[in-house]
Amino acid sequence: MPEKCKPTNTGDFLFAILVLALVVFGVVMVFSAGSYMAMVEYGDPYYYLKRSGMWAGAGLVAMLVALFIPYRFYFYLSPPIMLGSVLLLGLLFTPLAVIRNDAARWLGVGEFTVMPGEIAKVAVILFVAWYLSAKPDRIRSFLRGPLPLLAVGALCFFMIVKQPNLSTAIIVFGLIAAMIFVAGIKWGHFAILLAGAGAAFASLFLYLRETDPDGYQMRRITSFVDPFKYLDGAGWQAVQSLLAFGAGGVFGNGLGKSIQKAMYLPEGHNDFILAVIGEELGLFGCLVLLVVYLLLIYRGARIAIHAPDRFSMLIAAGVTILFAMQVIMNVAVVTSIMPNTGVALPFVSYGGNALLLYMFLAGLVLNISRYTKEVKAA
Repeated sequence: MPEKCKPTNTGDFLFAILVLALVVFGVVMVFSAGSYMAMVEYGDPYYYLKRSGMWAGAGLVAMLVALFIPYRFYFYLSPPIMLGSVLLLGLLFTPLAVIRNDAARWLGVGEFTVMPGEIAKVAVILFVAWYLSAKPDRIRSFLRGPLPLLAVGALCFFMIVKQPNLSTAIIVFGLIAAMIFVAGIKWGHFAILLAGAGAAFASLFLYLRETDPDGYQMRRITSFVDPFKYLDGAGWQAVQSLLAFGAGGVFGNGLGKSIQKAMYLPEGHNDFILAVIGEELGLFGCLVLLVVYLLLIYRGARIAIHAPDRFSMLIAAGVTILFAMQVIMNVAVVTSIMPNTGVALPFVSYGGNALLLYMFLAGLVLNISRYTKEVKAA
């Protein structure tokens, strides 16, 4: 259990600036990338701008709440938050589920929806941090440390895969594995973990290939190898993304001058917003954005290294790992390096639930940074 202590500084100012800069840039790019679709679907080119601005405001409130409530408060809430997250995932198999694009990833009534998969990411970070800090010696025993966490991860994985939402399932399980590694798992135990995960993913692939070779997941997995071969189907999105990058060149065509966003590139304001950024701002704009993410990840890792206790260290590390995984997977998807898995670009892609939760997590890391102390090299 973390000890009660007082803040030692005002927090990591650069981390906060980087987060807010990404959020503002995201609102601008969502407006640019989604204006045409908003006009066609809602008759209002400013629809996505209004929505993303509203969620950014709500996210700022969540960020401030997380910043000023002492992080040790979440130590006691972590188990019930994890339980609540599992219950929400279970509700996706009831009539409360909202089906979009052949996937049941949302719960909602009317216009209000929540994504239990996004909530699961937050719950997993808090739960793993709580479990491995309540009794730190657990990590030395595979049966008492990693195994129970892997069981929780497997439960969440299969509940999320059934939506279907393979990308979120991979991220949730990957988060648990990465946080276990940061906590100090033995190398032999970690090798067992990796071997088990590899076998599980191979079994899942073989199962999908045998039971549903032309299904939703298999189409996404196979089409990325040669998206132009599947241009009329599963490869369309990847091809349009690559064309957007090619059209943008080094310096882009200018803000708001994307052609692909005119209903050629599906989800151009959401998962594939980086392709629109590449078309409008070019390779240079994409590299600047990735440098900002790199700085954000570096500052997050630095906060974790100087965290005052094990619980806060694991939270800061988990949040930083989450942001890094999302960026890497999103870039890989939009450049057709890996299958299209529907991973959002943190703080930039359109999506109210994700933006709200990510800003809350950023506020939690900023909260931890207020208690860190600089360690001078000898």
